[in-house]
Amino acid sequence: MTAKQSKQSAEKIGAVAVVGGGIAGLQAALDLAESGFYVYLVEKKPAIGGVMPQLDKTFPTNDCSMCTLAPKLVEVGRHLNIEILAPAEVTGISGKAGNFSVEVVQKARYIDESKCIACGICAEKCPKKVPNEFNEGLNNRKAAYVLYPQAVPLKYAIDRDHCIYFKNGKCKACEKFCPAQAVDFSQTDHVIHLDVGSVILSPGFQVFDARLKPEYGYGRYPNVVTSLEYERILSATGPTEAHIKRPSDGAEPEKIAWIQCVGSRDAANGRPYCSSVCCMYATKQAIISQEHDAKIKPTIFFIDLRAHGKGFETYYQEAKKHHNIRYLRAMVSRVTQNPRTKNLELSYVDEINGIQTEEFDLVVLSVGMRIPQESAALAEILRVEISQYNFVETSCCTPVATSQPGIFACGAFTGPKDIPDSVMQGSAAAAAAARDLAASRGTMQREKSFPPEIDVADEPPRVGVFVCHCGMNIGGIANVPALVESARLIPNVEYAQDNLFTCSQDSQNQMVQVIKEHKLNRVVVAACSPTTHAPMFQNMLREAGVNKYLFEMANIRNQCTWVHQAEPEKATAKCEDLIRMGVAKARMLAPLKYLSVPVNKRALVVGGGMSGMTSALALADQGFEVHLVERLDRLAGNARKLHSTWRDEPVQAMVDGMIEKVEKQPRITVHYLAMVDEVSGSVGNFKSKLSTGQEIEHGIVIIAVGAEPLRPEGQYLYKQHPNVLLSLDLDRELARGTQRVKEAQGVAFIQCVGSRIPERPYCNRVCCSHSVENAIRLKTLNPEMDVFIIYRDMRTYGERETLYATARELGVRFLRYSVDDLPVVEAAGDKIIVRFVDQDLLLPVELSVDLLTLATAIIPHQNAPLADLYKVHLNAEGFYTEAHAKIKPVEASTAGIYMAGLCHYPKPIEESIAEALACASRAGTVLSRDTLELESIISRPIDENCDGCAFCVDACPFHAISLLEYVRDGNVKKTVEVSPVLCKGCGSCMATCPKQGIYVAGFTLPQLEAQVDALLGLN
Repeated sequence: MTAKQSKQSAEKIGAVAVVGGGIAGLQAALDLAESGFYVYLVEKKPAIGGVMPQLDKTFPTNDCSMCTLAPKLVEVGRHLNIEILAPAEVTGISGKAGNFSVEVVQKARYIDESKCIACGICAEKCPKKVPNEFNEGLNNRKAAYVLYPQAVPLKYAIDRDHCIYFKNGKCKACEKFCPAQAVDFSQTDHVIHLDVGSVILSPGFQVFDARLKPEYGYGRYPNVVTSLEYERILSATGPTEAHIKRPSDGAEPEKIAWIQCVGSRDAANGRPYCSSVCCMYATKQAIISQEHDAKIKPTIFFIDLRAHGKGFETYYQEAKKHHNIRYLRAMVSRVTQNPRTKNLELSYVDEINGIQTEEFDLVVLSVGMRIPQESAALAEILRVEISQYNFVETSCCTPVATSQPGIFACGAFTGPKDIPDSVMQGSAAAAAAARDLAASRGTMQREKSFPPEIDVADEPPRVGVFVCHCGMNIGGIANVPALVESARLIPNVEYAQDNLFTCSQDSQNQMVQVIKEHKLNRVVVAACSPTTHAPMFQNMLREAGVNKYLFEMANIRNQCTWVHQAEPEKATAKCEDLIRMGVAKARMLAPLKYLSVPVNKRALVVGGGMSGMTSALALADQGFEVHLVERLDRLAGNARKLHSTWRDEPVQAMVDGMIEKVEKQPRITVHYLAMVDEVSGSVGNFKSKLSTGQEIEHGIVIIAVGAEPLRPEGQYLYKQHPNVLLSLDLDRELARGTQRVKEAQGVAFIQCVGSRIPERPYCNRVCCSHSVENAIRLKTLNPEMDVFIIYRDMRTYGERETLYATARELGVRFLRYSVDDLPVVEAAGDKIIVRFVDQDLLLPVELSVDLLTLATAIIPHQNAPLADLYKVHLNAEGFYTEAHAKIKPVEASTAGIYMAGLCHYPKPIEESIAEALACASRAGTVLSRDTLELESIISRPIDENCDGCAFCVDACPFHAISLLEYVRDGNVKKTVEVSPVLCKGCGSCMATCPKQGIYVAGFTLPQLEAQVDALLGLN
């Protein structure tokens, strides 16, 4: 059903058009819909999801891509305030920011979506086979098809370009056999106009056409495949059902080579930029390949290994050490095929400059990202400026704003990036749009309602068990059909079935019908992590009219098949145990009352750097009151020390402008020389006490406390020689134009000082680009100056690669050292001598320079006290940890707490700003509500058993339990009470109580005992 569209007027319209249904667009749509806006999600394909559904796993966690994405797909598909238009394309726009009319061509599916039941009979009966683009042409689909098994919307479409009826007027087999009479050949494309206040562009990317690199043989040699084709080979829903086979003969390959930078860092093909993700997805594919088949021996050919994201360097090092992935620093010059064996011979120059030829069974080309011409045409229609590479032109200060007011962009359309950066940018774009339309929030919103819940008090347990194949994650190890059969034999199980992906929208719709048809009053889902998926299944129960707490999840993926991959029979037996235990508990579950509290619409932002100021302004401009806490007597943090961005934009002008906005924004109160000392409460109702004595009540927290550079005293003559500087020191020297910079004849940079080592295994993400920027400035200042960058891997990712190319053109010399043989630095009067072994020439090098700059690690401040106060996790290096590496990149595992900037992980200024906007967007989904539903799985005292010993009071980490006294029968009775707002249901109280005087609802002792008995076979 389409929401009633507002008439264009002087009022801003409370709706947004999101163009593109990939992960960035999905995130933007969800944030806006949850914040009180109506969203039209326009997708050119028949289903949303973008490229992510084509992926098998995601790095660096190796999570199933589809499992990660599915909850968002289902949420978007079911959201009352998101209207999916697919397949559809934007063809025009008129109006201005706040009042746009967007012209959209709704393409004909030739299937009536209101009638289609996704039974697949149309595809089954269709006689026409065509290449399956979702599987990258590795197999065929029918002209009547669904894009992929978990597609949202799960509705079939007819491919007009290949349909026999449209070709010659005959056939109509699909129409004849469709049981729902959903086929409608009379449909035509039609134009609709959307009245919206803002537009967000997220059309995604396409991979490089490897045929443009003929030297690698793609398109001529069947055993040369692209990385996206290989993803489909690895996937359980792919053409080989996750069996790694060569396309030529179906044989299982042993030696597989990955060639990097195919269509990236290639000026000759018009793509000089780095695609940012290729090194890591090749590493992931190599690791996963070995998990599929232990005999596979992967080799990755690369020039610079770019593992610049959070956790990426550790992932790369583990690939080398624990998985024996072979990395060869070499550019492959050509690939030829052995005509007899169809094997492939690779010619390359190795690290000792020897010409080598090596044979492989299969070659994977790590193809880069490109923005297709139709996206460039879309930008032209909307009059949005793009670069020569078709990326949207943005500034570092406003990373999601386009050249047109009211039109924003996110995801790969703004430059190559991985999934978490795309998710973060999607939220950032949502914040930018919400900021513009704040006055219209809620004007087009529809409220979600659930059917009345059945009363199960007097009903015997009728349990439904749903077992997920989860692609290869579960079904590749455990015998899922056997699990279903054993589940059917468990007492009180009335129904059991298996699903390929239980989290898909189609599976959940079917489960709703099964629950109603079989009158199920308890449900057990045997699948993956309840942390990420339980809320989705609980909402599914509510749609079926069942209390959401009559649900139990057996985590047979994380707790079984992932840890017992080499023991399929034992894994199956353990899964049976877990399912039996789940049913034993489900039988005893009771419905719980839903709890809610009013939301305090005030925000607390801790840290007044660029990230903190950005978040504060984004929230204040939406109408929320913000308290900004800064430990120093001034704002801006590290940005005060920066000279310019990588786009050569002056940072100080940006800083001054933002400070002025903060100071003039009446809804922002800045607390200088203050720190957070005490915290109580939870999402929607926090209370924080500052070191100044002031107490602030607020609904959410954004942590943006920054980080600092490592000062490596005792290394490389730092603090011992006046001409040894840190990167920020050189920034100041350049900004001031000091004499020693002007007169220097030689300057050297040493990269990775204190980073990418066991104590700090992470890459700093910013150092390579920063050093290259300053090297360019030095050569521009004095072209005769000798400038050397001594590095390990040059990580100028994305469009920053153009800086690297410019520096080489200007004569900056790049010299590579080994971490096993660090440079040696000595003083020679005013000069500095640097000695090391050049890893390209394999010869010792000695440099005499006037200035030496150390690119040192970015290290966190003392984050532990604040993390402890807000119950936020830190990683091993001391940075704040996100709830989920891919889909919740700015959220802490504690609800209502978000983090941005350097305290989360080192990053450049524009990424910090985008992350801060993302925090504001996610915070807005809470602050825009009047009430917040609490978790009902909390502690409940048993008054008659409690004697007031207070053991539970001391044990509670959330200070949710308090001791109280009252008079009963003339005697003083001691007991405890629990705050439903503060309690998180952790169970510490229940484990501590010696008298069974308190329990956690949903985890009673009888329920837990029943699970143990089920495991032991006693019930």
